[in-house]
Amino acid sequence: MQIEPKGPIELSIVIPCLNEGETLEHCIRKAQAALLAGNIKGEIIIADNGSRDDSIAIAERLGARVVHVAEKGYGNALMGGLNSARGKYLLMGDADGSYDFAEAPRFVAKLREGYDLVQGCRLPSGGGTIATGAMPVTHRLIGNPAFSFLARNMFKARIHDIYCGLRAFTREFYQQLELRCVGMEFATEMIIKASLQGANIAEIPITLHKDRRITAKPHLKTIRDGWRTLRFFLLCSPRWLFFVPGMVLMLLGFIGYGLALPGVKIGPAQFDAHTLLFASLGLMLGYQSTWFAIIAKTFAITEGILPTDPRIKRFLQITTLERGLVLGVMGMIAGVFLLGGAVLQWRAAGFGHLDYGYTMRWVIPGVTLCALGFQTILSCFIISLLGLARK
Repeated sequence: MQIEPKGPIELSIVIPCLNEGETLEHCIRKAQAALLAGNIKGEIIIADNGSRDDSIAIAERLGARVVHVAEKGYGNALMGGLNSARGKYLLMGDADGSYDFAEAPRFVAKLREGYDLVQGCRLPSGGGTIATGAMPVTHRLIGNPAFSFLARNMFKARIHDIYCGLRAFTREFYQQLELRCVGMEFATEMIIKASLQGANIAEIPITLHKDRRITAKPHLKTIRDGWRTLRFFLLCSPRWLFFVPGMVLMLLGFIGYGLALPGVKIGPAQFDAHTLLFASLGLMLGYQSTWFAIIAKTFAITEGILPTDPRIKRFLQITTLERGLVLGVMGMIAGVFLLGGAVLQWRAAGFGHLDYGYTMRWVIPGVTLCALGFQTILSCFIISLLGLARK
């Protein structure tokens, strides 16, 4: 029988569920005891994602509210439960018994202080505790610390345990985030967006207990979910995915040009036309990658995936379509001029044999400038198209 709290609800505890009959009762009773001990008016929501065991019956018998979520996925289940929650504050946690819902009053206390998001931390680096057998060694020593390190350095996330699923936040803040990930990336998307938006985040140490399930298999897949997390990190950071590699490639290209154009010789190494070809490849790939960074960031901001970046705004104000077209056309004209010089050399030789090393110093830069100019024109048109959506 579902228990309906009277009056305004302060806390909604949302537990995603998929065949968690072995542990669900333990979690619900822990959550109920926490609400009672903390004198918190709240509700317990079981976001069921298609359970075929007795999970639903258990939840209803204990008075929890069951929300049926047809779309599969951890993120879908949580969004279904969180969207139906009525509390001022929302707390999420898994149903496998590894999280102690008795910690709920500590999370609520932080939210009452004015924090937008309160993140649990299981790792010792953040004061947390991992019970024996509660987390695989590879997750504890490699995966989780590595991704948490990346989150701190790529997104300025002030946390030590990005994967911790026990966390609480205000309803208003959750709605502002406009989360989209339907799978395991949901938890990391929340941290990344919260950090990029400058949210007031607190982290409190908790204890991770051993999974209480006996027969049911864990939903987490190490390799698959690790790759999905890394992929999502990169997609949310055009800077590291496109811009930094692009700038490195362009730098190497310029260095190659500086050595190959004058034919520098260092010891036995002679930098000639072949070096120029490699350098041009670096310049073209790097230039294209840099434009991809700008285009990807503009698209992400336009679609609400990433928050507004003043640097992108300034760049777009300076780099108008007209200025980009002028720059691109000038680059192509310079390239055609160099290619024309090579043709004149060929003509002067009676369209016969040419000095390879000398002529390619005209041909390769000419081809490169034409390509870069053309890329500039196309990229500026794409940026302008994306700009239409902002207006």
